[in-house]
Amino acid sequence: MQSVGYRIVPVNPKESEVLGEKAFATLDDVPGPVDIVNIFRQSRFVPEIVEAAIRIGARGVWMQEGVVHEEAARQARAAGLEVVMDRCILKEHRKMLDMRR
Repeated sequence: MQSVGYRIVPVNPKESEVLGEKAFATLDDVPGPVDIVNIFRQSRFVPEIVEAAIRIGARGVWMQEGVVHEEAARQARAAGLEVVMDRCILKEHRKMLDMRR
């Protein structure tokens, strides 16, 4: 996604840098606005991530393939966030590009 112009801000308390970008320990530590919180964690961790996404004013949450949490999705939607579950953001981006050709 970086190669096509998207800025990825990694959030991982165990890393200081990922993909050439400074990593932050928590979503609350990320400076500036966040468009999409892309969740690459087990479904059991989704509620706390969604709560943080709401708290920081993210515009949406994207749960990667295999990641589903219906209650957290309802909470996110109720707070006005866009929600995608169980889909790969890269695959979906590629599909959109293919449709434009």
